[in-house]
This record gives sequence, structure tokens and C-alpha cells, in this order.
Amino acid sequence: MPRYHTLGSIPPKRHTVFRKPDGGLYQEELYGTLGFSGMSSLLYHLHPPTRVRTIDEPINMRPKIAVQDNMKCLSFNGFDIVPEADYIKSRKTLFVNNDMHIGLAAPKNFAKDYFYSNADADEMLFVHKGRGRLKTMFGSIPFDYGDYLIIPRGTVYQIDFESEDNRLLYIESFAPIYTPSRYRNNYGQHLEHSPFCERDIRVPQDLETFDEEGAFKLYIKKKGILYTYVYDNHPFDLIGWDGYNYPYAISIHDFEPITGRIHLPPPIHQQFESQNFVVCSFVPRLYDYHPDSIPAPYHHSNIDSDELLYYVDGDFMSRNNVEIGQITLHPGGVPHGPHPGAIERSIGKKATEELAVMIDPFHPVSITEEALRIENKDYYKVWLED
Repeated sequence: MPRYHTLGSIPPKRHTVFRKPDGGLYQEELYGTLGFSGMSSLLYHLHPPTRVRTIDEPINMRPKIAVQDNMKCLSFNGFDIVPEADYIKSRKTLFVNNDMHIGLAAPKNFAKDYFYSNADADEMLFVHKGRGRLKTMFGSIPFDYGDYLIIPRGTVYQIDFESEDNRLLYIESFAPIYTPSRYRNNYGQHLEHSPFCERDIRVPQDLETFDEEGAFKLYIKKKGILYTYVYDNHPFDLIGWDGYNYPYAISIHDFEPITGRIHLPPPIHQQFESQNFVVCSFVPRLYDYHPDSIPAPYHHSNIDSDELLYYVDGDFMSRNNVEIGQITLHPGGVPHGPHPGAIERSIGKKATEELAVMIDPFHPVSITEEALRIENKDYYKVWLED
């Protein structure tokens, strides 16, 4: 981000007496990253956030690796992920390395008898299908088709889906997720050449304070293990908060594409960055306008990174027979490029309506058993001429 935001009631100074109407103290909590040197927020609870009644037996959710080392171009039918009744069970991790996990989810619902927190990773949820409201201890954020939801690690949340037809692409990042540093000045403000700005970022609103005691179940994920904590009070008991560390939303439809006379490389599409990976948004845009330009991308020897492309909508001009929800993986170490006929087909075209999310991990990803269940076989042969 970073961007200062505040909701509710907070004291004039940090770490000072802040009393309730009955004379008791509000409970202050520092919610931060990178120890005490990263982005943080100060939260003010009605009750101490430490009142744990019970901790149940942990549940192993670590993905099972099927292909540890991959050097084959692969394709997967993302919409073959079978919908699940519950949000957590619906999350299917497909690709992993030491920096991130990437997966898909088709939740019909988010059960209202629990809350969820990822203690390991910042989460990026891309909403391919569905709409609803992300409810957190910071307030709520409405979301719709095409939204990215950035949820910092440790955020306690629930999701209200408006229907049972939901499709999500997600990333679990073991380092914080930021907007690209080259689009921000030393003060954190997005620069004039950035393809999006602060006006496009939607922050939490409508802070609700729940003064409820009882038994409140919170699933906490840590190192692939799901721990069931039962707290003595409602997790959304904040009277107020302020700071830089909180969830937010931004729509892929608000990404303003950068174009040129000849074909520009993928970094112009970059939306987010983290440690050892980037995320790019491909959106409808005018093609290159040099009279002899070739709009289709040139062949690329992606020696230094894998490339994962998730197809959202429209006609992706460099690929043949692409389906909505399809994921392709082009591993680092071998060249990839447009499918046969795509280069010639692109010449003279004026615009594209493609919509896709690209993830470039700088370290190779391993393939899980869940991924192989939805694999398109022999994708690596698609570059052969008929």
C-alpha cells in the first residue's frame, strides 16, 4: 500500500489510558508485520484478545506434492474444481514453493459458526465469480466479479456470499503483498504513471462492534495446520483502530492499461509484488499502433521464473482454444510463446477484450495432487503445427 486509515474511536495518543463509559480500559493491540518494523495498525478491543477457552486437535491441511520438479508446460481446467459447501474445505492448493501457495476455490458458503485467520500468509483472493461482503475485525468490504481482496496475515474474517455460485483464485504469500514500488514515491503515494491510484482502492468501512461473550470458534492456519481455537468473546469487538495494516479491495476493471507503438513487455501489466513473485492484470486495451506492429507477444525464454496464467474472460489473443478458468504453467528454463497462427492472426487487429491474471514465481513451483486431477494432458504439444 501503504495508506493511513482509521475507523471508530481511538485515543489521542498511542499507548495511553483509554477508558470505557463504565470506567474500564479498552484493550490495545499492535497488529503488525516484520516484527515492529513493517506496516502495522493499533486495535482497541472491548475485551482482551487473549481469552482462549479451548484448543482442539489440529487438522493437517498441507498439500500433497505429486510433481516436485517440473520442466513441462502444463494446463489445467480450473472450473473442474468441484464446488464445496464450506469455504475452508473448498480451497484446493495447486502449486507451491517456499514463497507462496496458489490455488482455486469454489465455495458455496462460508459457515457462520466460525471465523478464519491465516497466521502464515497474506492472502490475495481474486473473485472470478460471485459477489458478497468480506467481514473483518477492521470493518467490511463489499466485493464483486473482478475484485482482488488483499487480506494481511492474521486478519480474522468471514465472507458473506450472495449466492452459491462462487469461483476464487487465491495466493497465500509468506511475505507481505504490496503494490509495485516503481509506481510509488518515497512517501507511498502512487505516481502519475501508475495504472491505478488510491481512488481505486477500497478500504474497510462500517465498523461493527460486537460486545458478545460465549464460545466463538476461530480456525487459525499455521504452516499448513489448521488449529481450532475457541475464544471467550466475539473476535469483532473493536471499538476503533488506525494504521497502515488492514485488508483492502481493488478491481481488475480499474486497472488502466499502458500501451505503446510496438509491443510492450509484461511488466507494464503488473498489479502486485511480493518477495520472489509478481502478479499482473491483463485487461481490455488498444493494441500497438505502429503500422507494422505485431500485437501478439514475441517468444520468451523465461529462464528466471515460472509463468502461471489464469484466464478470466474474453478472447486471449496469443492462445488457441482457451477456456474460462483455465490455468497454464510455463516453467522457467524453456521458451514459450504464442500458439500456432496467433502471431499472424494478431496483425492488423486494433484491440483486445482479454481478461486474465498472471502470476510469475521467481522460484519454481511444485505441482500438487489436486492440480493433476484437473490437468489437460499433452498441453506441451500445442505448439506443434497441424
